[in-house]
Amino acid sequence: MSVWQFWLKVLIRLFLAVVVGALIGSERAKHGRAAGMRTHLLVCLGACLTSLMSIFVSDVLGIGGDVMRISAQVISGIGFLGAGMIIIKNNDMITGLTTAAGVWTTSIIGIALGYGFYSGALIGTVLFLISIVLFSKFEKSKKTTETVYIEINDLYKLNDSVNAIKEMIDNEVTYTVIPPKSAANGHLGIIVTVEKGFRFGIEKLCEIENVVFVAEE
Repeated sequence: MSVWQFWLKVLIRLFLAVVVGALIGSERAKHGRAAGMRTHLLVCLGACLTSLMSIFVSDVLGIGGDVMRISAQVISGIGFLGAGMIIIKNNDMITGLTTAAGVWTTSIIGIALGYGFYSGALIGTVLFLISIVLFSKFEKSKKTTETVYIEINDLYKLNDSVNAIKEMIDNEVTYTVIPPKSAANGHLGIIVTVEKGFRFGIEKLCEIENVVFVAEE
């Protein structure tokens, strides 16, 4: 293999990693998840690069060894990133598991792209998106409550915002205060829960003073 052929291979595989990471991340970002497009893109790109590094060391530099060793560390190392996305709410509900699993899967797809396993990466990406979209709808149909994430830009206005939300919803409401998903200074996140059957008016909730972001959970 000539040098230019090798670098063309590198360019194609890194480009595909960016495309796949952005595609998966955009779906997560649409639902206001902690790990959005940029996170998934960088994870897929970095994982792909580790595979290419292994190939470079073996094929170009001629250094022997296990070419899978570096990539194997990525699979376990991503677990630390995923752990930071898992949140235990005050009512002992655990959220973020799907996002953490998604980031881990994205890294493996990136590794597959780096080694040139295009068919596996493509099928994995398609099944990933199908699972996220279809099964999320199935899970929602089984839920007994409806939840929505609301972020406000002034933590000192929490009580005023909650009262305005309760007045607008006009239903029995429970809420949990969590750190803001945007991580912006002074912001606060609120998880609002109502009985199933109630439909949140996302646009109306966005009109409440100090509310900067609303997304269904």
